Amino acid sequence: MTHGNSRPTGFEQFANRLVGRLVKLGLGPRSMRTLFVRGRKSGKVYSAPVNLLELDGTRYLLAPRGVTSWVRNLRVAGTGELRRGRAVESFTAVELPDEAKPVIMQAYLQRWHGQVKQFFPGMDATTPQDKLLAHAGDYPVFELS
Repeated sequence: MTHGNSRPTGFEQFANRLVGRLVKLGLGPRSMRTLFVRGRKSGKVYSAPVNLLELDGTRYLLAPRGVTSWVRNLRVAGTGELRRGRAVESFTAVELPDEAKPVIMQAYLQRWHGQVKQFFPGMDATTPQDKLLAHAGDYPVFELS
């Protein structure tokens, strides 16, 4: 199942804007950031709230909705910024191959399953890695440096 066409509902758009405002003020969950990435066609800078996963000293962005606009833009730009309050971090992103995703998906689900379970039908943090690998192509993951 591909989630790329899973557009946010009106409530989800409202919640994203609210969370975005909290993160802009440096409030809300500590893992939340606002991602800023240059548009692949327009060149305009777009933003989206994201969960920044830190695992074994490495930072990742996982797209629970699949191939969204921010994913397509980041694939082309290769760089972006994460902001929380006044803190701004520039990064370079490398998209990971499917074989590298199951351990990251498992950690992501362990941390945020309650927020994202609708995008991971039948999966949670206890899902075996071989089943996660079977679905890894549906969830872009970027390693940040």
